[in-house]
Amino acid sequence: MEFNRIIKLLRKERGITQKQAAEDLGVSQALLSHYEKGIRECGLDFVVRVADYYNVSCDYLLGRSAERNGMMLSAEDIPNPDKMKDNIYHGSVLPTMNKKLISNSLNVLYAKIGDCHSKALTTEVSAYLMTAVAKMFRLLYSAESHNASSMFSVDARRWPGYSDAVMHSAQANVEALLAGEALPGGEGVADPSCLAMTTESLTREYPLYTPSLLNLVKTSETRARELTGEDRT
Repeated sequence: MEFNRIIKLLRKERGITQKQAAEDLGVSQALLSHYEKGIRECGLDFVVRVADYYNVSCDYLLGRSAERNGMMLSAEDIPNPDKMKDNIYHGSVLPTMNKKLISNSLNVLYAKIGDCHSKALTTEVSAYLMTAVAKMFRLLYSAESHNASSMFSVDARRWPGYSDAVMHSAQANVEALLAGEALPGGEGVADPSCLAMTTESLTREYPLYTPSLLNLVKTSETRARELTGEDRT
């Protein structure tokens, strides 16, 4: 499922034509096209050739690892932006790892936003993310009936609709800004080249944080495919 997407991604990121890649890999362009579209499955020898050609691991090509070198992350491997004294949050590895993945990914996200020099873009992305965190916190807080509901100024009946509206509005505004449109809060992104990136360039620019981002994307997509049943087809 992952192989065809990844070999096409690697070729596109390198700026190599399908014809050139096929010649270099010793196959016909038609066969490479079939591999990239997932129409045909290749043998192990071809996987190894592609790994050598793009200087990545076979585990990465097969979707087993989110990192080009095939490394599998553990909680101890992930940089800790909060500089906690220990690597374990309340004695549990899973929340520690997830917290680090999210925190480190946000470092990359805000770095790329900063490259666009749009205050409005920063505002709208932040509104979306802050509301998402507030929604989850309120769910946890409200699960205990003895917690005072007066902590919140928006009542429980209206909050789900209001918070969803804020997030949908923020997402729509981000899409508009990225298309170059101006909003009352500021100018849009005039030149989207500020967001040009590849997995290779991200790893080079943010070596400490990109592994977390790539693993977060992989985990999120796996969950999405499971919910839609795509992994079962």
